[in-house]
Amino acid sequence: MSVVAFAALFGASLLVSGCKEKEDRWAQGAASAEKAADQAPTATAPKAETGSFNKFFPADGTNDLSRVFSADKEGYAEAKLSKDGKEVALLAVTDLNGKDADKKKFESATEKVETYPVATFGKNKTMILVKDRYQVSASSTTLDHEARKALLSKFDLRGIAAL
Repeated sequence: MSVVAFAALFGASLLVSGCKEKEDRWAQGAASAEKAADQAPTATAPKAETGSFNKFFPADGTNDLSRVFSADKEGYAEAKLSKDGKEVALLAVTDLNGKDADKKKFESATEKVETYPVATFGKNKTMILVKDRYQVSASSTTLDHEARKALLSKFDLRGIAAL
């Protein structure tokens, strides 16, 4: 073999081995995190079905407010209340099944709507926890806390608790 041929062969082998992709230092951690997520326990109770919350909202026309459902998916429904074409409040029901951290905000509640604990989020959102599972909320920049609580009392809370 000639020196030129040997040099060409040696150079080609260096080129091929030098272009080998290095293993990403994060790949192992990502793979183990993905495996852990796949093995994580899931909530035992199924999420509430799409459309199952709508019947528990205050009726259209309650307090002279127009109600329009704006979101409806598994475990969540929301409706906008408006008067004279202006949005007054956003009402929502959320299934907190498997979301224990979201339930903790009700642990120190001192107020109740019927028998359900009341919590606030910021200055524009009032929420109640029904049957330690369903968060019913009213958000509004124009209504105060007491008015939002009054709106929450218009929900069929016993119906939600029976789910």
